[in-house]
Amino acid sequence: MTIWSHGKSSAFAAVMLAAAGACTAFAHDPSQHGHSSTAAVSQETTYWTENNAAMERMMEKMEIEPTGDVDRDFVAMMTPHHQGAIDMALAVLKYGRNEQLKRLAQEIIVEQQQEIAAMKLAIGDPLPPSGPAPTQVAPENAPAESMQGMDPDMKM
Repeated sequence: MTIWSHGKSSAFAAVMLAAAGACTAFAHDPSQHGHSSTAAVSQETTYWTENNAAMERMMEKMEIEPTGDVDRDFVAMMTPHHQGAIDMALAVLKYGRNEQLKRLAQEIIVEQQQEIAAMKLAIGDPLPPSGPAPTQVAPENAPAESMQGMDPDMKM
């Protein structure tokens, strides 16, 4: 039996799934959102695909078997939750156009990585591998000139 089978956790999972469904509903037909270019529609579709995959991975990994150690169980569930936030922020960096939101996404990535490390340390687990947090991410199909100014050796 997983921890999600308990009353309040089930309600939380239902709310999260409903929210994910609502996000998917808004993305039902990107061509109806005022985009004039096929490339913009393609990027929005790719964004939603990546975002939904991140949400699904997060929800799957948050389903754990209770260990009898509340602290370890908390970290086991919160780590994928934080990683989900990182993955969603990376998608905004790739496809978003609002510079203010992209800056916020950069901050989310750094903060969530720091919180994962702090939780691991608190329970005596080894730290995740370190590397620089990405500050810019271009879509895979972006032309090379859009990557101008990026460190080619940056780890993501």
